[in-house]
Amino acid sequence: MSEFSLKQLPLAGLFSVQHKRFEDQRGHFARLFCEGSLKAFGSEFHIRQINHSCTREKGSVRGLHYQNANAPEAKLITCLRGEVWDVAVDLRPDSETFLHWHAEHLKAGDGRSLLIPAGFAHGFQTLTDDAELLYLHSADYAPEHEGGLSVNDPRLAIAWPLPVNNLSARDSSHPALDQHFAGVRL
Repeated sequence: MSEFSLKQLPLAGLFSVQHKRFEDQRGHFARLFCEGSLKAFGSEFHIRQINHSCTREKGSVRGLHYQNANAPEAKLITCLRGEVWDVAVDLRPDSETFLHWHAEHLKAGDGRSLLIPAGFAHGFQTLTDDAELLYLHSADYAPEHEGGLSVNDPRLAIAWPLPVNNLSARDSSHPALDQHFAGVRL
């Protein structure tokens, strides 16, 4: 039996990962990542970088970030503390769901992660104070190949569950999409 299962979400390549939890009198254990198991599900994922964030204020939004085709990356996102509304936007121009978004409610202890393929933008809104996320990345961060989307872009029409607040200067400066946006061709 696998240590987790994958559930295909509405955007091709986007998966919810359910981790199997083992419990005994000492507490619990769950494997958050196994390259071999993901490969068995048909998803290649090599960890190049691991990041941890803590966002202090409920309603804060981080994102929407992506790496362009010169440095594509997949992400595996797990909530370690609190709750978040985690959003993925399909930026692959040949995809049937180009510029569509999907969100998952992740909360600490729910045994779930979000597996986001390369060619997607990612962001989240905190639903509690002091929300912490663990990010596993398949590529090194390459700031020269980074892009961002406006979290309030009318073309995306993301239905954030709370009023958007506490955007960083960088995130609030991401432009709205225009007719020249070509997406991320992998």
